[in-house]
Amino acid sequence: MLDDLAMKLHEVAVEKGFWPEEVDDIFIAKQCMMIVSEVTETMEAIRKDKGEEEITKEVADILIRTLDLYAGLVEAGYTKLSLDYALEEKTQFNKTRPEKHGVRF
Repeated sequence: MLDDLAMKLHEVAVEKGFWPEEVDDIFIAKQCMMIVSEVTETMEAIRKDKGEEEITKEVADILIRTLDLYAGLVEAGYTKLSLDYALEEKTQFNKTRPEKHGVRF
């Protein structure tokens, strides 16, 4: 499910020129920061009362960039593991953790 969607989103990103032929750690770090920028845009949409449509679009951008990054990491050889599998494993593990994972916030 997520693996397939990630690959489709990544295809579009590559087609539109968002990925270079040679991917290195610095490029990956920049892609991570682009996700952070989308999170910031979501916060600003909420803070400035831009409405539910803008908030939802910004959350969609977070997902698009995150899934694109995952597919790019697969393509560049950083990982070959299934995101669907990892999400299920992590979800099950989190169910066993204490409230707030044992921290105050």
